Amino acid sequence: MAIINPSSNYGTVTIVGVGLIGASLGLALKKAGVVTQVLGVGRSKTNLDQAQKMGAIDGVVDLVGAAKQSDVIVLCIPVAQMRSAFEVIEPHLEPRTMITDAGSTKGDVILAAKEVLGKKVCQFVPVHPIAGGAQHGASAAKADLFQGKHTIICPLQENSPQDTALITGFWEAVGSTVKKIGSVQHDAIYAAVSHLPHLLSYALMASVVNSEDADQKLGHVGAGFKDFTRIAASSPEMWRDICLGNRTAILKELDQYLLIVNHMRKLVAEGDGTGLEKLFNQASRARQDLDEA
Repeated sequence: MAIINPSSNYGTVTIVGVGLIGASLGLALKKAGVVTQVLGVGRSKTNLDQAQKMGAIDGVVDLVGAAKQSDVIVLCIPVAQMRSAFEVIEPHLEPRTMITDAGSTKGDVILAAKEVLGKKVCQFVPVHPIAGGAQHGASAAKADLFQGKHTIICPLQENSPQDTALITGFWEAVGSTVKKIGSVQHDAIYAAVSHLPHLLSYALMASVVNSEDADQKLGHVGAGFKDFTRIAASSPEMWRDICLGNRTAILKELDQYLLIVNHMRKLVAEGDGTGLEKLFNQASRARQDLDEA
C-alpha cells in the first residue's frame, strides 16, 4: 500500500504521455501544490520540451526510471499502449508506488493490468477523467481542465480501501468530482455518450470530404456543421484504440443508432412529416432537459 497521505502531498508523480490530458494534469497538480515534482515520459521530444517549458513537468524520465522513483504513475496514453507500459513497469515497480490512468475504456485496460502485473495489480486503480478537447498535445493543456468535471473511478477487488481513497483524493485535488462505478457499466455508458458521438463526427467529416463536390460543401459550412464535427479533430490514434478496445459495447450502440437512422430515412422517403416531427420533438425535449439538469 502506498505511504502518501492523500490530504497532503503525492510526492513524485510521473505522467506517461504529456498530451492535452497529461500536461493539463501536471499543471493542475502543481497549481494545487500537492506534489513534490512532476516527471514526464513520452515519445516526442518536442512535446516533452513544450510540457517542460510551460511548467507541466519538471523533468523527463523513461518508464523504468518512472517505476523506480515515482510515488504515483499516471498513464495518459492511448489504451492500446497500456499493456506494453505495464510490461516495462512491472519488473521495477516499487511496493510504495501507485498507478492510475486516464483511459476512456476500462475493461481492456484492466485485463491487461491483471495479466501483466499479476499480484502487483493491487497497485493499479483504474480511472477515466471526463475532460478533454478537440485539440491534442501539450500546447493545448490547461491547468483548470479538470475543474468541475466528473472523474470515474473503477476500483478493482484487489485495491485496498486506503489506496482507492488515495487515488480518489489525487483526482479530487485537481478539481474533479469523483464517481465510482463498475468497469462493465462504465464501458457500456461511455460507448453511448462518448465513443459513438466521436464515431459519428468522424463519419460525417469523412462523408463530406470524400464527396465529389467536397470543396463546395466545405466552403459553405455553418455553425451547426462545425459544432457537430468539432470532435473529429481529436487524436485519431486515441480514438482508433478506443473503438477497438470497447468494440462490443460500441457495436451495440452503433446498431441501435443505425435502427434510428433507418427509421428516419423511411419517414423522409415516405414524406411522413408527422412522424418526423414526433421523433424530433422527443429528441429536442430530451436535449433541453439535459441543459436544465
